[in-house]
Amino acid sequence: MTPEQTIVVVGHGAAGLAAAIAAAEATRDHGFAARVVLVDAQPVGEHGGNTRWSPSYIRMKSPGELAPGFEDDLMAASAGRADAAYLRRLADGAVETVAWLQENGVSFHAPTYYLSAGPPRIQPVGGGRALLDALSHAATRLGVEMRFATRAEALTRTASGAVSQLTLRDAQDHLTTLTVDAVILACGGFAGDGPMMDAHFGAGAAAMRPISPGTPSNDGSGIRLALEAGARAAGDWNGMHAEPVDARSTQSAPVVLVYPYGIVVDAAGRRFFDEGAGLVHETWEWFARRVHFELPGRIAFAILDSTLFDIAGYERALRTELAPLQADTLPALARLAGIDADALVATVAAYNRAATGDRSRFDATRLDGLAAAAGLVPAKSNWARPIDRPPYLCWPLHGAIAYTFGGVATNPEAEVLADDGPIPGLYAAGEITGHFHGTAPNAVAMLRALVFGRIAGVNAAGRLIGRRPR
Repeated sequence: MTPEQTIVVVGHGAAGLAAAIAAAEATRDHGFAARVVLVDAQPVGEHGGNTRWSPSYIRMKSPGELAPGFEDDLMAASAGRADAAYLRRLADGAVETVAWLQENGVSFHAPTYYLSAGPPRIQPVGGGRALLDALSHAATRLGVEMRFATRAEALTRTASGAVSQLTLRDAQDHLTTLTVDAVILACGGFAGDGPMMDAHFGAGAAAMRPISPGTPSNDGSGIRLALEAGARAAGDWNGMHAEPVDARSTQSAPVVLVYPYGIVVDAAGRRFFDEGAGLVHETWEWFARRVHFELPGRIAFAILDSTLFDIAGYERALRTELAPLQADTLPALARLAGIDADALVATVAAYNRAATGDRSRFDATRLDGLAAAAGLVPAKSNWARPIDRPPYLCWPLHGAIAYTFGGVATNPEAEVLADDGPIPGLYAAGEITGHFHGTAPNAVAMLRALVFGRIAGVNAAGRLIGRRPR
């Protein structure tokens, strides 16, 4: 073994940090020095992609116990299209990975994010930024070499197919080619690449609002790098995780998740979907996409009344820093929001006539079955209380993209796959990999980044010492 043996990790978010630390630990534990280089395209302080801004919820009952039904729920979210072996490896690695995070200075708690029932979650205290700081500190202690404002430009393979060189471009536009023994790609999806967005989601996709300042750094460069090197594409290339956010806010992820308890209208004052069709994490992606791709002005309006304030902890479903628009009459609210006033009054009246169920059945925490009367179009399947108690409230909403589903094919060992099998020495983890389909399984993205980041790091180190992936 020689110190010149090199592993390069591309991407300084959760998956990349987990990979770099795991690789450094594995080589250290086997008693030899290896160079682990961690590069990120953004400068210091802007690095970390979505991780820096993410609440980083993890789908676990507790730090030591996986959520019940984990694999079945994830398979159901993908409509049966997910890789069962990949989900099994994710489930098997979850508890161990969280314990490893705790050993590296990450602490957890179990807050409630929104009101309606959903899978149990834990969260790093301090969210993604705290996770990023703790893991960056751990990587530095282990001697991981950090390079910021540095992009991976080209990947070279030997005649036998193994990765051999990685070309990097720094902030001064200087090119450096490193001889590498393994490369781990952990640099996100393509939400920040306009042409790729338009190509896979249709015209106008490039204009979709990023949910956080880190989202645009997911520019698809790692995906393109891998595909150019012979990797196979995988996942749902028309899939994305998106959420409704306050159109007025400039903050990161100002999500508004109270919409199921009222109605949502377009600028013409018309309802366009069943706001109570499911729990909020079951409707938010489709809703956010429809707002962006189908509504005039790419804007919708959540309309509620002051009964919202009777819901215990309703603030948990609001991450916007701005108060709602408020008025004592619907016409006045419409004028504030820029909605057709006559149409809004008519829409609310029609809804109220259909909202004839027993109000005492209302329960914001579950699908309460309080449906509007038959004949209301669109239907309202749950939480159908009249909107009749001033002041009336309105949140203007945009659809915001968090991450994309299409990416490169990997196996449960985090090896990148070509048509004829794994590409020797090339690994990937996180949003760059194509394993989600249809809808994002709630609170899983961060966990899979960390679990498969560690797997990639361990297996890359194993390659250096002549071991096959475990």
